[in-house]
Amino acid sequence: MFPEITHDDIFRLETERLWLRWPRMSDAETIARLAGDPEVSSQTANIPHPYNLRDAEQFIRRARAENESGQGLVLALALKGPSDDVIGVIGAHGSAFRGTAHLGYWLGRDYWGQGLMTEAARVFVDLVFGMTSLGEIVCDAPPGNLASRRVQEKLGFTSLGDMEIEAPARGGRVTVARTRLSRGGAHTAFGARRPRFTSM
Repeated sequence: MFPEITHDDIFRLETERLWLRWPRMSDAETIARLAGDPEVSSQTANIPHPYNLRDAEQFIRRARAENESGQGLVLALALKGPSDDVIGVIGAHGSAFRGTAHLGYWLGRDYWGQGLMTEAARVFVDLVFGMTSLGEIVCDAPPGNLASRRVQEKLGFTSLGDMEIEAPARGGRVTVARTRLSRGGAHTAFGARRPRFTSM
């Protein structure tokens, strides 16, 4: 689904304030701490609580394997600067056959309210449409997660209504608000520009 250039862990995307790069095993402790915050995990369908170091290590292994295969792309968000510490994650998973990717993301609580996820998601969505043949991206959020829904609205996603999905991390089925962005909608929102990427 994703091109060969994304299959190597030297791949990264750049925004004004962020690097989007492959997650590394050295990120595990930080991911466990940030994603283990119940204020973060409760706003997702896939992050269990409690969330420990072993969970983070398993997530990183799965993400790297998915990136290497090209079947999906999961990137860690890191602020530009000497530390390069992860502050959140964004990823797309889906089916080239169906022409749809599923977008998911989370951000550490200390970094909320600064427009960082909108900044990251904008370049990530540009990448998905610019480097794959996928026709649409869908995204889910708990109905009460207004911050996530605002990110989606800024990117041009439109509502498909509430629906139930399987969410083992939440103990069964949960209701989410699903939104959709088509390839045409993305070009209307952002212009037909190529995302910035680089090798480390």
